[in-house]
Amino acid sequence: MEISVDLTLSPLQDDYEKHVINFIKALRNSPFKVLENPLSTQIFGDYDALMPFLNTEIKRSFQDVDISVLTMKVVKTNRSDYEPHF
Repeated sequence: MEISVDLTLSPLQDDYEKHVINFIKALRNSPFKVLENPLSTQIFGDYDALMPFLNTEIKRSFQDVDISVLTMKVVKTNRSDYEPHF
């Protein structure tokens, strides 16, 4: 089953930027398709492969900071090729 995941990582500390960059770099170095915009990062792939990968990377990012918030939306379809029709 293909999924699309929208992620926003918000480390609650002064040096948040480097933690966000490290998280995005880990996503980029994966075999999955990754799209970025100024507000969030999207990653697309097979559920059974993508979710364990995200579990590992989210845990790794959480271990590097004292407090962090991760907002995640999961859609049951691969929307990586979406283009607006208006």
